[in-house]
Amino acid sequence: MSAATTRSRTPDRLCAEAVDLARAAAEEAAAPGVVGEHVGLVSEGDRVVTHFFECKELGYRGWRWAATVARASRAKIVTLDEVVLLPGPDAVLAPEWVPWSERLRPGDMGPGDLLPTDAEDLRLEPGYTGEDEPAPNSAVSHEMADLVEAEDAEVTAGPPADLATTPSRGSIAAVAEELGLRRARVLSRYGLHIAADRWEEAFGAKTPMAQAAPASCASCAFLVTVGGSLSQAFGVCANEFSPADGRVVSLAYGCGGHSEAAVMPTPPRPAPPVIDETRVDPFPLRPATDSGSVPAVADEDGAELGHS
Repeated sequence: MSAATTRSRTPDRLCAEAVDLARAAAEEAAAPGVVGEHVGLVSEGDRVVTHFFECKELGYRGWRWAATVARASRAKIVTLDEVVLLPGPDAVLAPEWVPWSERLRPGDMGPGDLLPTDAEDLRLEPGYTGEDEPAPNSAVSHEMADLVEAEDAEVTAGPPADLATTPSRGSIAAVAEELGLRRARVLSRYGLHIAADRWEEAFGAKTPMAQAAPASCASCAFLVTVGGSLSQAFGVCANEFSPADGRVVSLAYGCGGHSEAAVMPTPPRPAPPVIDETRVDPFPLRPATDSGSVPAVADEDGAELGHS
């Protein structure tokens, strides 16, 4: 253990008594009338002490003016080091800074805004750019291509020397570009899943609009299909009167603008019951004793009423 760490943290006496020097320095740095009472001191090291004063400035509740003083070895004069405004234990602080990439939410981008993606973005994965050379034994390697071209020359209309141009062969890069895969990065499985979850929540089968729709988008003529694996569950709505116009919708979604809504048979509805209130239907309270007798009717007290 070094000698510096074994020294006492007891504040230097002369530096601790230099309250007036520290206050004068704080008042010079601050606005008039915002330096309050002396609230304590702390030893920063050998012959170095920081004095704290209450800050009365509006908006800085709990902050303190800190004036650090020091004294040279064997010297009796205390000098000023620095004056700063520091937050105290109960100070009001701004929220912790969050990187812009974590603060950004869908819909925050505006015209002219740029949103660069991180190199390690989990939603993306490397795509094929044509930079990788095929293996020597691959069917599209230069060696194998030369052999195939020699075989094709035997079935052409004329000798290869008579052709205007040499027959060109499709490469992996050309095929990948035609399929839309010749990009530096493509969506990963994770990126596809979170996008599908987001679209399903916005325009899926569980939305109130889909619950009241006459049919799903899978049978709607306004549905524009998409490519790739997402075509099994999603499409793009092309109905200008639909709330999902131009949006990616689930095949299970639906709305009142379905293309076949007008010709779909409506389910039969039973007629409402009709009650004839102009007549009174007799209702016996007890079965008749014989076919020729009329059943007795009881009054409200339970006594049988006679027949006229």
